[in-house]
Amino acid sequence: MTSKLTTLFLIFVFILTSGFGCKIATKETESAMKPVTLKYWRVFDGEDSFSDIIAAYKAIHPFVNINYRKLRYQEYEDAIVDALAEDRGPDMFSIHNTWINKYKNKIRVMPASITMAYPIVKGSLKKEVIPELRTVKSITLTQIKNNFADTVFNDVIIGGKVYGLPLSVDTMALYYNRDLFNNSGIAEPPAYWNKELQQYVKRLTKIDVRGKIIQSGIALGGARNVERSFDILSLLMMQNGAQMTSGGTVAFHAIPAAYKAQKYNPGLEALRFYTDFSNSTKEVYTWNNNLNNSLEMFIRGSLAMMLGYSYHQSTIKARAPQLNFGIAPVPQIEGASRSMNFANYWVETVSKKSRHSNEAWDFIQFAAKAENVKSYLRKTKKPSALRVVATQQINDENIGVFAGQVLTSKSWYRGKNYDAAENIIHEMINNAGADGSKLQNVINLGAQKVQQTIY
Repeated sequence: MTSKLTTLFLIFVFILTSGFGCKIATKETESAMKPVTLKYWRVFDGEDSFSDIIAAYKAIHPFVNINYRKLRYQEYEDAIVDALAEDRGPDMFSIHNTWINKYKNKIRVMPASITMAYPIVKGSLKKEVIPELRTVKSITLTQIKNNFADTVFNDVIIGGKVYGLPLSVDTMALYYNRDLFNNSGIAEPPAYWNKELQQYVKRLTKIDVRGKIIQSGIALGGARNVERSFDILSLLMMQNGAQMTSGGTVAFHAIPAAYKAQKYNPGLEALRFYTDFSNSTKEVYTWNNNLNNSLEMFIRGSLAMMLGYSYHQSTIKARAPQLNFGIAPVPQIEGASRSMNFANYWVETVSKKSRHSNEAWDFIQFAAKAENVKSYLRKTKKPSALRVVATQQINDENIGVFAGQVLTSKSWYRGKNYDAAENIIHEMINNAGADGSKLQNVINLGAQKVQQTIY
């Protein structure tokens, strides 16, 4: 397929540059063939990760050039905002799935259809390129719902409009230190958040005579020193039955209708469960605010279990190549009727200020198709956002665990200031750990503050 596209591209370029054999049917078609350069800004992935996709696209649309730029995460948002304000921003850029509402006013929504010129090679003996204008329908809402993981439909569509498409969806999994497990006589990682896991934590936690934790069983209970603590607590709440939002209103602090009769608050109990691991009066005490970052501790071999995403794997292998670790599915609640996992991903979108928004959206849709995105996923070792492709990755040694959770993954924050919401959740965790007797007041205040970031 790629070789055929490359041949077509070379024939087309030769004919255009030689001035022979190319028939321009109309001025409209000729205008559509004018060279276009699309600026594409992203984080984390280098240009090589997109080289195959760009080459395949140029074979179909030789007049479209992609100027790919990778930025450092620490400078990314400021660079995007400043560049768009000064009309020198990219045509296409990536945003985190929790940023969509924040950038909503800066995004050109996907058009229902896109008209572009396509070079059609005709003739048997004498090859001719006949440029044709073709109008192609964009991916529909139904196709997004059917082809992508469920969380994508809920995140990228607002008011019936498509604000972006993802190339991958990452999920949270359980990293565990095999050597620490072996030394404690533990054969396999826990599948559930039950007494077995709690017994594992007790056996894996080492505290010296001064009460200092020198080996932690699991990174739970903390806020800023636990990687992705916002996601972990959110996952626990969602697994336990909490309704994170209701009609655009934050609701994780309230008792859902299904639990009214039992007077059971799943969000509050999830917060209690989480913070017990940092409560020195509890048997599962294994964490406190004086410890280093959880990823750093895991790399150093002083943490038995941590929750993380597929991207943590490359960091661990690069910094601790001899570390004997495994990756298992994230624990579930025993007896639950269905699995629940947490999604964390980036979305490709188009700037409202782009002068070539049709071409930009055409490229993004092209890149997101199964036959094209696979090269990107292979190079970056990421789980797919597409349902069919994710199921094909389940046996992959590097990302199989993460891919196997994509179809059951969800996210919930769709406000306008994720950073503020994350800080509020961190504060809520710290306040809950400081005084467990006031959990209802703490979670009520946390929900009230997060609500202020929604609109």
